[in-house]
Amino acid sequence: MRRLLAIILVCALIAGIGVGCKAKTGVVNLGGIFPMTGASATFGASSKNGTAMAVEEFNTAGGAMVGGVKTTINYINEDDTASPEVGASAAHKLIDNDKVIGIIGAVMSKVSLAVAPIAQSAGVPEISPTSTNAKVTLVGDYIFRACFIDPFQGTVMANYAYNTLKVKTAAVLYDNGNDYNKGLAEFFKAGFEKIGGKVVAYEAFTDEEKTVDYKAQLTVIKAANPEFLYLPNYYGSAALQLKQAREMGLNVPAGGGDGWDSTKLVEIGGAAVEGGVFSNHFSKDDKSPKVQAFVAKYTTKYGEAPDALAALAYDAAGLFLDAFKTAGSIKGSDIRDAMKNTSFVGISGAYKFDENRDPIKSAVIIKIVNGQQTYLTTVNP
Repeated sequence: MRRLLAIILVCALIAGIGVGCKAKTGVVNLGGIFPMTGASATFGASSKNGTAMAVEEFNTAGGAMVGGVKTTINYINEDDTASPEVGASAAHKLIDNDKVIGIIGAVMSKVSLAVAPIAQSAGVPEISPTSTNAKVTLVGDYIFRACFIDPFQGTVMANYAYNTLKVKTAAVLYDNGNDYNKGLAEFFKAGFEKIGGKVVAYEAFTDEEKTVDYKAQLTVIKAANPEFLYLPNYYGSAALQLKQAREMGLNVPAGGGDGWDSTKLVEIGGAAVEGGVFSNHFSKDDKSPKVQAFVAKYTTKYGEAPDALAALAYDAAGLFLDAFKTAGSIKGSDIRDAMKNTSFVGISGAYKFDENRDPIKSAVIIKIVNGQQTYLTTVNP
């Protein structure tokens, strides 16, 4: 009893000088790697916004208890400029200097493929919101993603073109130096031909960041007389390709992948992109209460509606933070194991990972109508 009274008196004395016997609090760092500058900067802005919003909500809700210590997150965002080399440097900085407990990113598969070996070697969990190339998570068991992968996405658009648009021939124009573009092109071609279609032209270019003239490839494509033009490229290139195609009189229906998801597609392409269709992970027009609550909150916070990159980054960060809270540990292997066994339900769907830490998810088809993204349909795996 005397000992208990002594402890109470000590606490009272400490409280009297402004310290107090309060629960300990801590802060740990979480990193993000996104393309904040360059031709794909809209991807980075959306991804950063979604991640930061999830972190803010996590902290406001009380964070996580780690070893009896209430712990919140300090978010550190790095610009990869859409460069694998810059992304690798950012990963080293976050892991070696900032001692992050995890990394959200990257956006582009080529950057994630540079970041993943660094995170894997350090035992730091990485979850990419949007890197769809199948090779990304095969780097190791600390690497996850929040999106479907290119074998599914490429096949979705192949089936849509053949079965819904009723086209029997198609042409493909892609960047053969980019893992995302190249993989999506290959899976579209394989899927389209498997169900009876014919790819009559399969043209490539190199360096999407710098190429602005596609007339040589489009001339070959036009001569092949395709009924459909597949452009598995990022929004800036796809918009230019469609403008040049239309100027040449190549006016067939066109489609692409989730790299089209930017308001800049219409700003750059104008009328040339009207009627274009693309596969995506999320639609702001989804009527579910959870999606509409997210859309409203994001729009209020950032002044514009969220795109799929914002939704996936929000999900990726939320999934990671949920695993961190479940693990109650800053140890990479503990967070990794909690992520593997997650039952997290996000904005873009429920998450259950397969053996390669890829989620099994649906895709949506979006069409540009009067300059706006319009939801058409959902395609289940």
